[in-house]
Amino acid sequence: MINKEGFTLLEVLIVVAIIGILASLAIVNYAKTKEYALDKEAISNLKLIQVAEKGYYLDMSTYYPSSASESNIANINANLKVSLPSGSNRSWNYTVWSTGCSRATRNGGDGRSWYLTIADLAGDPDAGAGCPS
Repeated sequence: MINKEGFTLLEVLIVVAIIGILASLAIVNYAKTKEYALDKEAISNLKLIQVAEKGYYLDMSTYYPSSASESNIANINANLKVSLPSGSNRSWNYTVWSTGCSRATRNGGDGRSWYLTIADLAGDPDAGAGCPS
């Protein structure tokens, strides 16, 4: 009588193939979830800028900046009294215009942008065009 212990090579290859398929599905899902979370970060920060712009307007009778646009995060944080991520590894660049428009542009990745204007009463940022260039 033959005592068979262990697994055959075919069984091990099938298990490795199944694990590989499951891992590839998980990696794709992780990337989508990460980008979704980053979009939510940009939307949240744009809403924060919108509220700060309204407060700035109440104090100064104009939107920040007083003319043209501002994309220096340190200046935006200081003048609007917000705390946007400002490190070199941040995920988004932010720009605000004197018209009350703000834009978040993705660093790296696909370069997508979100826009929010003061006139947008619903407070829902738009993907795509919306602010001056």
